[in-house]
Amino acid sequence: MLLSSAAAHAAADTTIVVSPSQGEEALMDALQQAREYKRKHVSADAYQKLDSMGSYPWVDIRLKAGTYRLYQPLQVRPEDSNLRFVGEAGAHIVGSLPITKWRKEGKYLVADVPEFKGRPFDFRQLWVNGKKAVRARSVSDFEKMPRIVNYDKKNRILWVPASAIRNAQFSLLDAKAHAQHLEVVLHQMWEIGILRVKDIQVQGDSAALTFHNPEARLQFSHPWPSPMYNSKHNSPFYFVNALALLDEPGEWYHDIREGKLYYMPRKGEKLDNLVAEAPALETLVAVEGTPDRRVQNIRFENIGFHYTSWMRPSFEGHVPLQAGMYLTEAYKLRPQINRTNNHKLDNQGWLGRASAALQISHADHLDFTNCRFEHLGGSGLDYVEGCGYGKVEGCNFQDIAMNGYVAGSFSPSALETHLPYRPADLREVCHHQQVVGSTFSDVTNEDWGCVAIAAGYVSNMCISRNTIHDISYTGISLGWGWNRDSVCMHDNHVSENVIYNYAQHMYDCAGIYTLGNQPGTVIEKNEVRDIAHPTYVHDPEHWFYLYTDEGSSNITLRNNITPSEKFLKNATGPNNVWENNGPRSDTK
Repeated sequence: MLLSSAAAHAAADTTIVVSPSQGEEALMDALQQAREYKRKHVSADAYQKLDSMGSYPWVDIRLKAGTYRLYQPLQVRPEDSNLRFVGEAGAHIVGSLPITKWRKEGKYLVADVPEFKGRPFDFRQLWVNGKKAVRARSVSDFEKMPRIVNYDKKNRILWVPASAIRNAQFSLLDAKAHAQHLEVVLHQMWEIGILRVKDIQVQGDSAALTFHNPEARLQFSHPWPSPMYNSKHNSPFYFVNALALLDEPGEWYHDIREGKLYYMPRKGEKLDNLVAEAPALETLVAVEGTPDRRVQNIRFENIGFHYTSWMRPSFEGHVPLQAGMYLTEAYKLRPQINRTNNHKLDNQGWLGRASAALQISHADHLDFTNCRFEHLGGSGLDYVEGCGYGKVEGCNFQDIAMNGYVAGSFSPSALETHLPYRPADLREVCHHQQVVGSTFSDVTNEDWGCVAIAAGYVSNMCISRNTIHDISYTGISLGWGWNRDSVCMHDNHVSENVIYNYAQHMYDCAGIYTLGNQPGTVIEKNEVRDIAHPTYVHDPEHWFYLYTDEGSSNITLRNNITPSEKFLKNATGPNNVWENNGPRSDTK
């Protein structure tokens, strides 16, 4: 069932028109003006309580075409309820600094990186003439990634072929000189690790890599996912972020100490036609209420959201558990612990969550229509917690480093992630959220273990009529917790989505994947096809069209179209119903 929002129908009491020519504070000024209009046109009691949206004024903020550059996230609060942001064609909000002044130094084009808010800044992504550039890396063809040799957990050493160092154009001295900012991207089953190199020691035909903390402790302490070694599918890896690696057109390197940006131009790119966008913000818009004072009835229409970064891996590495949710503490259990109604558990983990270009908490009817979430360095749109009846319709999610759309808790930071999430205050739970009629492509293009649509502990959610393609891992991930206990998930609906060209880098995946006990959840009339077949995955047979994973219970899967019945039911709970799924599904 699709629920309409009041934000779509109410007439505006006043309209505020903004233009990029008004400067970098145009949107903040308009938001303040809208807030003051509301305050002046409603009683003081109604403004303070915000308990009657019917009498609260509506304001439209209309964005003329052009680029709105922010120096901090636009903050939307409960007082801003009953508000629409409507863009003309070509209106977009960005969190980047343009770099346009280049000079030639040898084979590179070089620019001085400007300061941001009076201080030097760093970034992990770069877009040149609207196309994502490649952070200098040791391989151009992922099919040619080298494989690790061994994995010493006790001493926290990753052993790799010495030839990988030489092939990366390092001498030993070069490697040590660049090790402070050099990173390794390590493929491990269904996730990648981003590890900052501390030291490299070559011993014969192998090289020992050690890493900075906190990721060194996390990487060698957590058991899942782990790299493959001493097997026929040893984990591949590559180096990134050193000037010595900058050897292909479209690659770049930022020398932080010197404040210089190096770039190797693509064919046709010259000094006089080069515009780079260096992302300075992680979040463009932050919508934040409280359980008792919620943001209500906000609509964004026909607006592009572009150019953000996520900087945590540069300072603390990135060791995720699943769907990009990174570990803050994790270790193996010896002996395993017994869990009532569940299989034994061999690990513990606590999680954090990457930033997103748009982050929303404790808001109702927070809608996006015909918006574009593109060129983003974290996740795209994240309904973090306590959101209800938000609708995303007709939007495009493209060129995103991590997850496209995210909703609901993936275990609070203080809750061990295998424990059931049963909040006493159900206002924490995202419910009746919709993502419909939208397109996801080229998302998860840096953190390969992320997904197009990631829904955690949610209820009454609708994921329908979306097209998902060209992604690194799973298309839709629904649920969380790895247990079959009763939690706050129920009555979710996933229908009529088309998913293809998925799993381009990672396996242990599916077009649609579930976790946990979800009474009343229905997955129906979806089409999943055309999985990719990278040669470097940990198990070339461990992929699926539909996948009910640990604890999945009380879920109905029916009338889904897949080329074959390649499905997985792994450590599931009771009362799952499978009806008419496969190549001959009747979806009428």
